[in-house]
Amino acid sequence: MSAPLSRTPLFALHVELGGRIVPFAGWEMPVQYTGIIEEHMAVRQTAGLFDVSHMGEARVRGRDAAKFLDGIMTNEMGTIKVGMARYTVMCQPDGGCVDDLIVYRLAEDEFLICLNASNAPKDIAWMRAHVGNHQVEVLDECAAWAQLALQGPRAEAILALATATPLASIKRFGFMFGEVAGVAGCLISRTGYTGSPGFEIYLPAASAEKVARALLAAGKPHGLVPAGLGARDSLRLEANYPLYGHEISEQISPIQAGLGWTVKFTKPEFIGREALHRQAQGGPVSSVVLFSLDDRRIARQGAIVYSGETPVGEVLSGTQSPVLGKPIGTALVAAGHAASASLTVDIRGHRLPLRLSAEPFVK
Repeated sequence: MSAPLSRTPLFALHVELGGRIVPFAGWEMPVQYTGIIEEHMAVRQTAGLFDVSHMGEARVRGRDAAKFLDGIMTNEMGTIKVGMARYTVMCQPDGGCVDDLIVYRLAEDEFLICLNASNAPKDIAWMRAHVGNHQVEVLDECAAWAQLALQGPRAEAILALATATPLASIKRFGFMFGEVAGVAGCLISRTGYTGSPGFEIYLPAASAEKVARALLAAGKPHGLVPAGLGARDSLRLEANYPLYGHEISEQISPIQAGLGWTVKFTKPEFIGREALHRQAQGGPVSSVVLFSLDDRRIARQGAIVYSGETPVGEVLSGTQSPVLGKPIGTALVAAGHAASASLTVDIRGHRLPLRLSAEPFVK
């Protein structure tokens, strides 16, 4: 028997709002409310509110916290300033990804780490397994936190109606603790996974519904809508943000995924360094590419990519881009073909040309 699906503290609110619930990464989550395109365009033009409470959280603290994290993360952890966050990857010795993460520095010796939903137990076990002689503890705080993502050009104006925190002074990838809708102890960060401006709010799980309702009420006159996983996926693909299990995985390294900027070889040691360095020096065997299609048909995950009659890769993610009005996606393509202008994808027996893009479709 499969394990029962988990529910976030906002499950009843999703049902009340008419959310269409689907299983996702072990959770029951809303894929949409009124419609994916409408919710997507709200995030691009006004604002959308996402429940991302399925994401996991771990607190790492102790005298050696920064040193410990530098040894298990690809990016530099010791140089993060208190009050700032950094995107990073945790790798296996062979360079494959354990997970991609955002690390928030709460104090010199204390960090909060955001983990992907389905990976949270694995990630925490991985971190604990590598503590070694470091003076550090890894705390599982997944049940303590809920998380909301308020995204879109009007996000700051809407959030300002519910908090006295000076939002304008929070830099990109910065954060502050403050009160939101009367709830103390909220971590407000200028981060997001949509390619639109906005905030992610970590808050006590028991207060999630109170804050979500307050934000939806305050934001309604400004065009704020609840948004589901469908819009989240099309938004992140337009911005070319990776999703674990698709653009990065235990088989796809950060070098292959185009995330080489997160890998700091200036650090003498970290798990996966040697394998990633070999890839960076010699070129990986395959690379992730971003593409669009001049067609109505969407290339879904697993569709085969061809160069002439030779299979050279497969699609990792595919959806409709509401901004472009055409399908977009990513594919893992063999070395030597990742910049080819003559790649095609097979969709139910039809070969359609891929239009590769070196830049995200939305910045």
